[in-house]
Amino acid sequence: LSLGEAKNLPTYPGPNKMRDCYCTVNLDQEEVFRTKIVEKSLCPFYGEDFYCEIPRTFRHLSFYIFDRDVFRRDSIIGKVAIQKEDLQKYHNRDTWFQLQHVDADSEVQGKVHLELRLSEVITDTGVVCHKLATRVLECQGLPIVNGQCDPYATVTLAGPSRQSEAKKTKVKKKTNNPHFDEVFYFEVTRPSSYNKKSHFDIEDVDEVDKMEIRVDLWNASNLKFGDEFLGELRLPLKFLRQSSSYEAWYFLQPRDNGNKSLKPDDLGSLRLNVVYTEDHVFSSDYYSPLRDVLLKSADVEPVSASAAHILGEVCREKQEAAIPLVRLFLHYGRIVPFISAIANAEVKRTQDPNTIFRGNSLTSKCIDETMKLAGMHYLQVTLKPIIDEICQGHKPCEIDPVKLKDGENLENNRENLRQYVDRIFTVITKSGVSCPTVMCDIFFSLRESAAKRFQGDLDVRYTAVSSFIFLRFFAPAILSPNLFQLTPHHPDPQTSRTLTLISKTIQTLGSLSKSKSANFKESYMATFYDYFNEQKYADAVKNFLDLISSSGRRDHKSIEQPILLKEGFMIKRAQGRKRFGMKNFKKRWFRLTNHEFTYQKSKGDHPLCSIPIENILAVERLEEESFKMKNMFQVIQPERRVLYIQANNCVEAKDWIDILTKVSQCNKKRLTVYHPSAYLNGHWLCCKATADNTPGCTPCTGGLPANIQLDIDGDRETERIYSLFNLYMPKLEKMQEACGSKSVYDGPEEEEYSTFIIDDPKETYKTLKLIIEGVGNLEQEHAQYKRDKFKKTKYGSQEHPIGDKSFQTYIRQQSEISAHSI
Repeated sequence: LSLGEAKNLPTYPGPNKMRDCYCTVNLDQEEVFRTKIVEKSLCPFYGEDFYCEIPRTFRHLSFYIFDRDVFRRDSIIGKVAIQKEDLQKYHNRDTWFQLQHVDADSEVQGKVHLELRLSEVITDTGVVCHKLATRVLECQGLPIVNGQCDPYATVTLAGPSRQSEAKKTKVKKKTNNPHFDEVFYFEVTRPSSYNKKSHFDIEDVDEVDKMEIRVDLWNASNLKFGDEFLGELRLPLKFLRQSSSYEAWYFLQPRDNGNKSLKPDDLGSLRLNVVYTEDHVFSSDYYSPLRDVLLKSADVEPVSASAAHILGEVCREKQEAAIPLVRLFLHYGRIVPFISAIANAEVKRTQDPNTIFRGNSLTSKCIDETMKLAGMHYLQVTLKPIIDEICQGHKPCEIDPVKLKDGENLENNRENLRQYVDRIFTVITKSGVSCPTVMCDIFFSLRESAAKRFQGDLDVRYTAVSSFIFLRFFAPAILSPNLFQLTPHHPDPQTSRTLTLISKTIQTLGSLSKSKSANFKESYMATFYDYFNEQKYADAVKNFLDLISSSGRRDHKSIEQPILLKEGFMIKRAQGRKRFGMKNFKKRWFRLTNHEFTYQKSKGDHPLCSIPIENILAVERLEEESFKMKNMFQVIQPERRVLYIQANNCVEAKDWIDILTKVSQCNKKRLTVYHPSAYLNGHWLCCKATADNTPGCTPCTGGLPANIQLDIDGDRETERIYSLFNLYMPKLEKMQEACGSKSVYDGPEEEEYSTFIIDDPKETYKTLKLIIEGVGNLEQEHAQYKRDKFKKTKYGSQEHPIGDKSFQTYIRQQSEISAHSI
């Protein structure tokens, strides 16, 4: 997600009219991300990106704009809610959405399981009446309101001329998945003379058809404002005339209270860019033919005839192709030969050494992506401490005389900026030994290709590497630290300006161009750069580039620095280290490095507990029934000690479990079985065993291996590549025509074919044939899978509750497809 900006928010009723706003991202009602607060603005700019794997099903992706209130609860200005099935409409497009009004009646999520039975009852006097039995079995996925959910249901039978009193279930405490299993009886028709032909007397038929059963879900609140509405369901009794009993799951619906007074444009709008992908991944053997063609890409001569290069040619954006290709080649350890091959081909096509790797080619996008994946820890170790200091220090560094604020001194600002640039330059040029091996191997091959192609230019061996490590790695990370996980949010405007000036200077220092000052359009930058015109800076850059691109270099880390992997507040249960005392829940600041997992009272405090990574034997989810708390997981240690932790939301929980599993994956004593529930009141809730040292009853989930190459699902990446080939099939066919045209007709090229790079039409045609065949086979498998899934799907089941638009859309599509195939 890219959260751009909001505009034209309604003014604050107070004297200064401005607001302090932030935006949240929610899966249904669950918040998974929050932007920074933009103060005193009615058109706040956020400029924040958020990426996550979605660990559960959802119906709406929602964005709420809040106004911070120092004294009361923050107030909601408005929201944007996009239905899951509508996400493709806005895929990868900047879109302005009108903010909608938010009220308690419209904020609904979850589903309810009901059974209805209509029966005839013959009374003692021989007359017949009809009774309706309504059984409320359970609910799932109700929203948590203000940190708690104590739900109950009310059931009412309503008709045009009467309404029964509401019948109420028991309140279920601390759960958003309550099991009620309660039955309520209603008299539907008054006793009448018995009539065999019809269930109803003629007068009563219309009456019954107009009746409906209404189920409302409520949260029992302790607040004086009354109970909170969670959702409702209205079912007409009409459908019980076909069958006298009916059992199904239903989605809860918002309550229509007729409040349409607020026009949506009164609340302003929000600019968003959403990229949502959903893939069905088969088992590995399905992908073998396509994967084999892709993995051979590095060995195909010429490389332009390889499957990976062809993907880059047909995709609209090179980035689209680069992401899954790099991940696939990293997974199978083939990234260095593949990038070496496409880089070598690009260098051969380059005429001027000054423009080497400057375009947005497949090579540069693939190297960018590799650096992002392999170099994230390297950036953290190198830049994070100094970036944190710049963000917290707020030293004035503006050197443009026009932008200088009152009371600021130009010389002092220049000195502040010079010190920052000097320190960042030093940490970068001294970090050569920490540069990841895979990056060094790629830089070695770039350097060799460039030096061989431009033998007269002695500097090209440096500029080929610096155009990536400085221009595309360090400079962007300094400019936008939030995009490289160096800071949680986009920096404030003053810090952002400081980082822009530092990034420009570092970029120029790294580029090694002859006349440095001429690189700057602004005279104040050229003046500032005079500080760095000494030879020692150029020498330091060259030494650094030599080190990270020499073939014999390997990581010689004498003392490995702890790398901070993740940190943040979570809630943990006391581990029972003390003999007596309550095992209560407390909020703590957790910190994970590649050495240990610790928690302390708040950030920066002395750790209260430290668990060495080698003592983490398993990290698994904890079932909600244990403590009636969602998003919990457990960290299992030697001697069966378990740390129970609650994350803030489902995305956070998944992130923590994944990263803890990853760092502890290679521990020799890792467990193979665990208990999915807690040990409470003298027994394990899952298997009911009484001894607390009973071995686990459930196999541990297979975690992610610890090294970067395998933090990737190869089949999933091949599925993504299949989807791209399938999407761009017309271009693949056009490319086949171009190969035929080239090999038969050697004259001037037709315009529509000239966009493709085809060095060897025969080889390219052979590869295209294999790709189209592999994609066709996978397409058939997907179609079969969808048909099978459709046959097994039961409308009204737990997976496909009644009232879900996406399922109805799916039915419509399937009927269209089957009609078309007939």
